[in-house]
Amino acid sequence: MKLLFDFFPVIVFYVFYKIFNIYVATGALIIASLIQITYLWLRYKKVDTMLIVAFVLVLIFGGLTIFLHDVMFLKWKVSIINWLFGAAFILVQLFAKKPLIQYLMEKNLQLPTKAWSTLNLMWGGFFILMGIINIIIVYSFSTATWVDFKVFGMLGLTLAFVILQTIYLMKYLKKS
Repeated sequence: MKLLFDFFPVIVFYVFYKIFNIYVATGALIIASLIQITYLWLRYKKVDTMLIVAFVLVLIFGGLTIFLHDVMFLKWKVSIINWLFGAAFILVQLFAKKPLIQYLMEKNLQLPTKAWSTLNLMWGGFFILMGIINIIIVYSFSTATWVDFKVFGMLGLTLAFVILQTIYLMKYLKKS
């Protein structure tokens, strides 16, 4: 159920895109994201920073997409958010006491310092690569293909990445 809730704005976007158009879908995405954040705040009195950053970018770039009637703002938002997340993983590792992924997961997972660093760089690189792939899709294919890629392609690539990451982590999990 949590997974469905996490993807609620994307599902709403896709359904509205298929029924109406990219601009109506963008408005629906903004509203669904606001509903998601409001619900989390009311229920838990806390919203993850990454979710807030994503919402602000959806609001800005989605708003520009609707106001200027130019879908490129929404398409670029996907790359910008991935690059920001990738930069966050890399910069936190360089300047903080421990990698960002360790801050996020250490309550659920115990790993050696080197494994945390490697895992963190994997996530940083993955987000940067996803931003690059998005730009390639944006400029090489139609909006309809981009929407399908955004919803299904990015999900598939993320699942493949998580599987590869799990394989990497297995050598550490067996020792626990």
